Amino acid sequence: MTRIAVLIPCFNEAPTVGKVIHDFRAALPEASIHVFDNCSTDRTAQIASEAGATVHFVRRQGKGNVVRTMFREIDADVGIMVDGDDTYPADRARDLITPVLFRQTDMVIGTRLVEHGEKSFRPLHIFGNRLVLETCNLLFGAKLTDVLSGYRAFSRRFMKTMPVLSAGFEIETEMTVHALVHQMPIAEVPVVYGERPAGSRSKLNTLRDGYRVLKTVFWLFKDHRPLLFFGSIGVLAMLAGVAMGIAVFREFLEYQRVVGAARAVLAVSAVVVGMVSLTTGLVLDTVNRRSRELYVLLADSMARPLPTRSVRVRSRADAEAPTVAAGEVRDMGVPSNVKAGP
Repeated sequence: MTRIAVLIPCFNEAPTVGKVIHDFRAALPEASIHVFDNCSTDRTAQIASEAGATVHFVRRQGKGNVVRTMFREIDADVGIMVDGDDTYPADRARDLITPVLFRQTDMVIGTRLVEHGEKSFRPLHIFGNRLVLETCNLLFGAKLTDVLSGYRAFSRRFMKTMPVLSAGFEIETEMTVHALVHQMPIAEVPVVYGERPAGSRSKLNTLRDGYRVLKTVFWLFKDHRPLLFFGSIGVLAMLAGVAMGIAVFREFLEYQRVVGAARAVLAVSAVVVGMVSLTTGLVLDTVNRRSRELYVLLADSMARPLPTRSVRVRSRADAEAPTVAAGEVRDMGVPSNVKAGP
């Protein structure tokens, strides 16, 4: 039997968590619902328990720490993560999990930037989201439309092999980059991003968390694309050194002596730094290649395939859709606007 788990990270979401649980229970009655309380000081855990969810307590503060606990404690074939602030539509949950059920993808992102309310994003948030998105697409050669969405579906393979390193709101970026660098298929399903209800407050700090997310993108680029990162620095340094060296050489031909000794030293230093940087990139790229080989072996050994028995997948428009084999894909409510990742 295919096991589906709804995973809800929460920090002081008492005004909304009960509604989120009820909405997802109605949308996915066959799924188990788990609320991960991250040191809430209100009645979040009590309300979640009364609503019928299984409550887990995560003592280390930060969404990344919550996601790490989710992936380690919950054993399911398909997981769907959603914030507990009631901004994501539960009626799109089946559209998110369908590509995972049919093994078309390892992660589905519910993208928010196409449709959202006027007050869904705070000032500068849309700019920050697009800045992170374009940076990530440029550095990792992707064509995604949302990197920071908290509404996602995962395969068991993704959840059990994702080494969560981020502690805070950088986790969405880390998950996206992890899928890209390991060539895991990514799909996108546009959803309507709602406004926070009265009494619900965002925990995101615009400048602080925005800086952390951008820093995470660049550090992940360095870690996963070392040859391009250090190689680019090395090539630029060597070109600068050669340019300065040509000027020094011309002066020597003209005056029969080195006029700018400091410039000559700088030119040689730039070339040496460039060569060291390029060599560093080559060495780290080789180490990364070996690490990826080990990761693939680990992922293949830990990932349990979905059952090959028939799976009933119901779309929102047709609750009585016919049963098909898990590997067969028909018009089963898979949105036509699902985009395959790189």
